[in-house]
Amino acid sequence: MSLEGIDVAVLAGGLGTRIRSVLGDTPKVLAPVDRRPYLAWLLDWLAAFGVRRVVLCLGHLSDRVIDWAKEHTPAGLEIAVSVETEPMGTAGALRLARSLFHSDPIVVMNGDTFVAADLGRFVRVHRALGSEMTLLCAEVADAGRYGRVEIDPGDRIVRFSEKEPGPALAGTINAGVYALSRRSLDRLAATSARSIERDIFMTAPPGSIGAMVTRGDFIDIGTPESLLQAGEAFRTIAASRAERTA
Repeated sequence: MSLEGIDVAVLAGGLGTRIRSVLGDTPKVLAPVDRRPYLAWLLDWLAAFGVRRVVLCLGHLSDRVIDWAKEHTPAGLEIAVSVETEPMGTAGALRLARSLFHSDPIVVMNGDTFVAADLGRFVRVHRALGSEMTLLCAEVADAGRYGRVEIDPGDRIVRFSEKEPGPALAGTINAGVYALSRRSLDRLAATSARSIERDIFMTAPPGSIGAMVTRGDFIDIGTPESLLQAGEAFRTIAASRAERTA
């Protein structure tokens, strides 16, 4: 499924405190991954799904991201920008950018995580479920590090669990990719919520949010160690794409 008519929002307004010792004054979304900015890999990956419009939700060091995007955005891809003047959280960033979203649904991505999943299938699942909000979830070896998501047999989320310190145990987590309907965005815009994860998802009635689980690589690029993993993942994706188009 082509995502040509689907807007993708990238939440990239965070301060990057976990990785600032490595990046300095480089925005996290421009962190070097195998000698290329992370955003370059991400935009190429989105374009391969047919995405033609991306909304960057920026904050800290936004001018550097905007300058980079002016020079390096792939041909055929439109970039719109929303800039918060103070930290507003993930929900606040979407509320600020609401007027820039044209499609129904939109796909939202955290700017500091990546999951190798089929976004076309994800949007199909969202529409088939008929839910206003659907989360892309990933199976990982240490779910307690992120917080678990419990999903019923009908692909509906019944419970979110907080992070759990202790031995690593496999499980399913929120992978930081969301399909949101226009109605859900309008409802979010009418709230004062700061965190879409805590204030919207975790307070929603059990079973009201859809889910699709992927076994693709999940990478949190917010730490120095994970940047190395990101490079390997994107090289694998690029090689696989080259094989399919050869």
